[in-house]
Amino acid sequence: MLLFLTTALKFRIFAAAMTNDRDIRIEDYNYELPEDRIAFFPVAQRDQSKLLVYKDGKITDSRFCQLADQLNSGDLLILNDSKVIHARLLVHNTTGAAIEIFCLEPLSPTSDPATAFAQTGTVTWKCMVGNAKRWKHPLYIDVPIGDRTVRITATRGGNLEGASFEVTFDWDAADVSFAEWLEHYGKIPLPPYIKRDATADDEQRYQTVYARYDGSVAAPTAGLHFTPEVFDALHAKGIDTEYITLHVGAGTFKPVSTETIGEHYMHEEKIVITEALIELLLGSRLRRRIAVGTTVARTLESLFIIGAKLRLGRPNPLLVEQWEIYDDTALREVTLEESLTAIRDHLEQAGTDLLQASTRLIILPTYKPRVVQGIVTNFHQPKSTLLLLIAAFVGNEWHAIYRHALGHNYRFLSYGDSNLYLPEESTVSNPHSS
Repeated sequence: MLLFLTTALKFRIFAAAMTNDRDIRIEDYNYELPEDRIAFFPVAQRDQSKLLVYKDGKITDSRFCQLADQLNSGDLLILNDSKVIHARLLVHNTTGAAIEIFCLEPLSPTSDPATAFAQTGTVTWKCMVGNAKRWKHPLYIDVPIGDRTVRITATRGGNLEGASFEVTFDWDAADVSFAEWLEHYGKIPLPPYIKRDATADDEQRYQTVYARYDGSVAAPTAGLHFTPEVFDALHAKGIDTEYITLHVGAGTFKPVSTETIGEHYMHEEKIVITEALIELLLGSRLRRRIAVGTTVARTLESLFIIGAKLRLGRPNPLLVEQWEIYDDTALREVTLEESLTAIRDHLEQAGTDLLQASTRLIILPTYKPRVVQGIVTNFHQPKSTLLLLIAAFVGNEWHAIYRHALGHNYRFLSYGDSNLYLPEESTVSNPHSS
């Protein structure tokens, strides 16, 4: 009887915690952001942006070029090397009506971005379509490439969700890849709150200096501040840098339109992590693991969940669902070392050195980070899931941080200034602990 009561009590406590997770009111993560505080253009030099540092419970002001001064030898910075594609296509139908096609993710003949970009002849993508009612017949896109013009035929398929459709692109130039003609014709897709057309300068500035793998429709903006000089200063101090790949989807800009977060559907994004990084994370010499951007934080915490699912034999381990870390007590009890070891074993058994997976993880203020011990990030929109993620690291202090930023002329959002959030020294966990 006592065992039954104890178990029932634990269940009620767990159920209450689940309810609290889902009952978080998005209005509690709102703040007033005047339009003149949104950065519509980047600063002249990337590393001259301001850097707000929240360390040991205190706020100080710095410059991004001084990032190395805020970190310790042996720290590990992990960055997202995904590259923003020219995802925005503006096409006109036979009557002259403008139709916008925004490429989101490949569907066939492959869903793998790297393979899809190398595809020739035909490819089908999930696309957002503006003015879709005027798209009744195939659209033709003429793309000058070298001394010739390649004609692409765009055919709209079925409606997927909201303003998203299947769109098939066909072209008859066998030596021209999808990536090549998209690069020539498409435009860099600036965020919707940057209310201007993309310029030639955006081709470089809305891209990190270390971008490598095509696939994002939005920049991992925390990385926009880095320069070769910043990397030189970091490495001179003994601060390591490594990379993951998360292809940022348009869902990153999706506002939370529901009253509570439990009703919000989190978008799926693809992630790629090397076995070398897994081994590095397993190493005991590292003091702190610092994510450069919310995309990296989401990837690394998804990594922990993937490993926990592998260790426990859960189904579909390479897809992290939105709520499973909150719902499954056993996942949360796996240690980081156990999780990473399970991933390493999985890669060895599969005969590959790349972990390719997908995540729908939502990181809430109630979430306990397992991998990330500090974060470099920009200032985020009110009532956004990104602001909820930040609260997982700084708690309610995000209010004071954002008040300070607004009162000290910081610039906000993608082209805005940066933050560095670090835990108190006494709270940094050992890499092998849970």
